[in-house]
Amino acid sequence: MRILLVEDDISLSDALSQSLRSEGYAIDSVATGAAALSAIVTGEFTLMILDLGLPDMDGLDVLRQAHRNKQGLPTLILTARDSMTDKITGLDGGADDYLAKPFDMQELLARLRVMERRLGTASSSIVTIGAVTLDLASHQIQVDGESKELSRREFMLIKALMDNAGRIQSKSQLETKLYEWGDELSSNAIEVHIHNLRKKLPKDFIKTIRGVGYSVTTRTSA
Repeated sequence: MRILLVEDDISLSDALSQSLRSEGYAIDSVATGAAALSAIVTGEFTLMILDLGLPDMDGLDVLRQAHRNKQGLPTLILTARDSMTDKITGLDGGADDYLAKPFDMQELLARLRVMERRLGTASSSIVTIGAVTLDLASHQIQVDGESKELSRREFMLIKALMDNAGRIQSKSQLETKLYEWGDELSSNAIEVHIHNLRKKLPKDFIKTIRGVGYSVTTRTSA
């Protein structure tokens, strides 16, 4: 997933971004409500992690404006406001989940995986297609029962393809899911990752649809 993180505490934002990147997520962070609304319009995000205590506007107003403009993202509120009234207000205001600070990172990751399943971007924490099994929680991949080592971007790429098995993913779609604002991106980065992945996967597991993109089908060659 590509996540928009809206958090004005820079140290927390940096720590969260680093932790989430290590789990295979692409993270773009902003520190104000105005920047969040602009990012929602111009970016392609899977979901938003939203603090409520922003310096320029209340996070709930960000949520309301995004939904009013039909640009709402699935949203997990992450805030110090921990009363039951706050939680009810946030969920009724359009949030999909609500987690109070201080929080446990493992709980946040578990909630993100639940949101992925709800969004249909992951049917479960274990994705199996043919001889390939991908464990989204542990970041392990096995081919015919044998574990394979993947780089962070290789994991993100095969996850994006397996989550969308049977559907073609264009190069630009994959770049959006793998890379964040400011990342240096060579013109053949996706091709290089695909080439490296194919060395670790069954023959023809990843198919190239010339001029269109890449696909993992639900049936693979033996």
